[in-house]
Amino acid sequence: MMRIFVTVSCILCLFACAGKYEEDVKEFPQIATIETGGSLLGVFELALNRNVPWELCWGPDDKLWFTEQEGRVCRLNTKTGELDTLLVLPEVWFKRTAGLLGMDLYQEKDGTIQAFLNYTYKQDSLITSRLVRYELKEDKLINPTILLEIPGSNSHNGSRVKISRNGLVYWATGDAHVYENAQDSTSVNGKILRLSRDGSIPADNPIPGSPVWAWGFRNMQGLAENSKGQWYSSEHGEASDDELNLLKPLGNYGWPQIEGFADTEKEKPHKRSDKIEPLRAWTPTIAPAGIVYYESSRLPALQNSILLVTLKAQSLRKIKMDRSGTKVLSEEILVDSVFGRLRSIAVSDKGEVFIATSNRDWNPAPGFPKSADDRILQISLAKDLKGNLWKSKPALVHQTNDGAGLYQRYCASCHKPDGTGVKDIFPSLVKNDKVTGEKTALLQLVLNGKEQMPSFAFLSDDELAAVLSYIRQSWSNESSDITSTHIRNYRHTNDQ
Repeated sequence: MMRIFVTVSCILCLFACAGKYEEDVKEFPQIATIETGGSLLGVFELALNRNVPWELCWGPDDKLWFTEQEGRVCRLNTKTGELDTLLVLPEVWFKRTAGLLGMDLYQEKDGTIQAFLNYTYKQDSLITSRLVRYELKEDKLINPTILLEIPGSNSHNGSRVKISRNGLVYWATGDAHVYENAQDSTSVNGKILRLSRDGSIPADNPIPGSPVWAWGFRNMQGLAENSKGQWYSSEHGEASDDELNLLKPLGNYGWPQIEGFADTEKEKPHKRSDKIEPLRAWTPTIAPAGIVYYESSRLPALQNSILLVTLKAQSLRKIKMDRSGTKVLSEEILVDSVFGRLRSIAVSDKGEVFIATSNRDWNPAPGFPKSADDRILQISLAKDLKGNLWKSKPALVHQTNDGAGLYQRYCASCHKPDGTGVKDIFPSLVKNDKVTGEKTALLQLVLNGKEQMPSFAFLSDDELAAVLSYIRQSWSNESSDITSTHIRNYRHTNDQ
């Protein structure tokens, strides 16, 4: 009789616990549905009103960790919606693309969770980029250990941090807006750096005594490893040729001599066996950001693909890879210009996908931020068709070469569709003397570039004539055309 009583009590207890567990699980709103590869994927809203979530990481504690650029590390329980702050870094220098950036997590054999963070720090006029290791204790990150400090900048800092399958730290750094850094193997900027978790240099690094593992990069924004140990990065080009790269030890990826493929007369002399071309290059630029290599069977339509989020193009893309992981088979857009800028992406151990918007950063798209921004979203199998239905589409470019179309493709992300620019960063083009004034001075600026302004010499004479004439005659500007003949003569006179 006692045994029966105990059994019944255990069953009742199990039901009670199950009921409590079900009450704790939150049903997140499904705000849209994606149709791709014969599957329906739901888009669920997990967290609202965040401030520039720069990095997403799935933690060993089965929770979603994320950094916020102004200096916070937070953690989200994706079952209950509970959110806590693990660290606040008041010393973070937060300006433009500087701040608290990359992060990855590692669990030691004793169960200790370590967080590896990269952030920008400024003392007086000196800007540095720090790689720091923390330990999680009682829901707080403590015991910071600086592993490496490198030159930083208010732009071109990179930066992604990823722990490899064998426990090494890979750090994707930017060139800190000093272009020569990328081709200097003694510089740690414009590189993939490879370190042990204590900050020491692995004995099998390709350059003995150096953390440099690969070089020739401008400003990487995504870093991922697949189950085969292959590494991939996404990178911002200057005015053209954003890149997706397959990374190799000692690989030289060309910047600044080569952007994308070596397909211009200026680039061809630099095309040598030690320069590695990208898997994919985008012109017009899309501003690729976070990437993951998706291998889970959870979402079959996404399997064996690189998932990429973009800033300028405001998209989530599926880049289907061949079985070897060395060739792009196709590219599809799953989400297009709905949530604004997308910066980070992560995958859980069970194959759920998480993405974060970046609409409260320094360069929001027109119409953003929305009242709920920034948001963290989950993509998983949909039980029902809810919200707007989006069908994936091939990433094909069908754009006009008139002045308005060229402006939208190459200029609007910085100077904005209405020409008003970004205060203290990208000048307004409205009634701007450099725009409406003497033609030769404007051509010199556009063809040569200056400071934050890249060179647009890769555009044809007709394209330059169309876009410059459009700028000189839009938004109350009332200047004369610039003809292709004028541009051709200028190039000839100045050997461009």
